[in-house]
Amino acid sequence: MSVLAEISGNIATVGYGLAAIGPAIGVAIVVGKTIESTARQPELAGKLQGMMWIGIAFTEMLALIGVATYFIFSN
Repeated sequence: MSVLAEISGNIATVGYGLAAIGPAIGVAIVVGKTIESTARQPELAGKLQGMMWIGIAFTEMLALIGVATYFIFSN
């Protein structure tokens, strides 16, 4: 009998993978709503784009916290 696959690693790796899903969904929502708002009021495109980048930065900060948490709790 041979072993086809072996799992090695840390459960924190799986946790980070799951933690990255949230920010990805958040960025998609922020960008989608910005596009929708720009289509409704094109004169606010500049302000909306600025707020979109701030929203993306805060959302991606969650992913960076997940990376930091992985390194803190791994050996």
